[in-house]
Amino acid sequence: MSLLTPFCQQLKQQYIPKQRSTTHPVRCWSETDRHHTSIVDAFVIILRTTGCSWSHTDGCSMCGYFTDSAPDSLTTKDIETQVHQAMQRYHGEPVLKIFTSGSFFDTKEISRSLQQKILSLCATQAKKIVFESRPEYITKASIDLLTPFLKKTEIEVGIGLETANDLIREHAINKGFSYDDYLTAATSLQNNNIGVKTYVFVKPLFLTEKDAINDALNTVETVKNISTTISFNPANIQRHTVMEYFWRRQYYRPPWLWSILEILSESKQKTTTRLQCDIVGGGSHRGAHNCPACDKEILEKIRTLSLTQHTDKISSLSCNCKKIWTAQCNTEKLTFGSIIDYQQGYQ
Repeated sequence: MSLLTPFCQQLKQQYIPKQRSTTHPVRCWSETDRHHTSIVDAFVIILRTTGCSWSHTDGCSMCGYFTDSAPDSLTTKDIETQVHQAMQRYHGEPVLKIFTSGSFFDTKEISRSLQQKILSLCATQAKKIVFESRPEYITKASIDLLTPFLKKTEIEVGIGLETANDLIREHAINKGFSYDDYLTAATSLQNNNIGVKTYVFVKPLFLTEKDAINDALNTVETVKNISTTISFNPANIQRHTVMEYFWRRQYYRPPWLWSILEILSESKQKTTTRLQCDIVGGGSHRGAHNCPACDKEILEKIRTLSLTQHTDKISSLSCNCKKIWTAQCNTEKLTFGSIIDYQQGYQ
C-alpha cells in the first residue's frame, strides 16, 4: 500500500456529499477538436456513475472527481436515462466523447449490457467515439465488446498513464498500476485497431518544475509509438485532494505555462503522434499559469496548437515573467531537492 493511500482517504472523509441528480449527466457540451487532419466539432458527455473504483479504496493524489459521483442507489436505468438526456443535445458532431470520471469498462460503474446499448446508440452517428478506462478493465471482454462496432466507427480509449516512471506514479500520484499494466492494455487495443489516447500528467507532487518537464518529455518518448493521441493534463488543484493539502501550505505550485510550451514544442520535434493539451483552470492560481500579463495569450496559443499541431508561433512568445520561470528551473533543485534524487539514491 502506498503511503499516500491513507492520506487520500482521510481527506475524502472531510467531504460532505451533496445531493446529486441520478438521471441527469454531470455535464455535456460541444467543443472544437481535431480528427485526423481536420478541425471538427466534438460532443462531450460526462455521465454520473458511482465513481472510480480505485477512488473508493485508495485514490490518486490529484483527483477530486469523486465529488461528482452518485450515491450507491444509482441504477443502470438511471445512467441510461442520463445518456438519452445528453443525446437530446447531440447534433451530429463527428467526434463523440463519453466519460464517467472513472472507467467506462468497469462493470461496477456501467453494466456490460449498458455499455453495449451506448455503443449501439452512438456508433452509427459519430465518426469517432472516445472512452476512458484504467488498464485493468481493458480485458478480452471489453475488446470483444468494441470489435463489432469498428466497422461503423473509429474508437479511441484513453488511459491515464500520467508518467512512464513507475516510482513517480506510485509514490507521487498513487495510481495503483504499473507501466507494464498500461503497456499490456495499450498493446491489446493497438492489436485490435482501437486507438490509444495516453494521458500524461504534468507536474506531479514532489517534482521540481524542471523535473516535471523532463518527466513529461521522457514519457512522450516512451509511449509515442503506441499512442494515437498523447494528451497532456497540467495539474490543477482539485478540492479534498492531497495535492490541495500541499498547495494550501505553499509547498506546491501548479506548472508554469512556459513549461507546457516547452513540453509541447520539444515533443512535437520527437513525434508525429497527435498532441493535445487541455488546461483546466488555466490562468488561475489553481491551474497552470504564468502571470496576468501573458496567461490569456499563451492559453490561446496552446488551444490553437492542439487543433493545428503547429508549433511555429511558440518561439515568439515572451513576457517578463519568463525570467522568473527560467530562474526557478535553474535553481529549484538546489534549494528543494526532488524525487529524482531519491530515485538516483541520493537519500
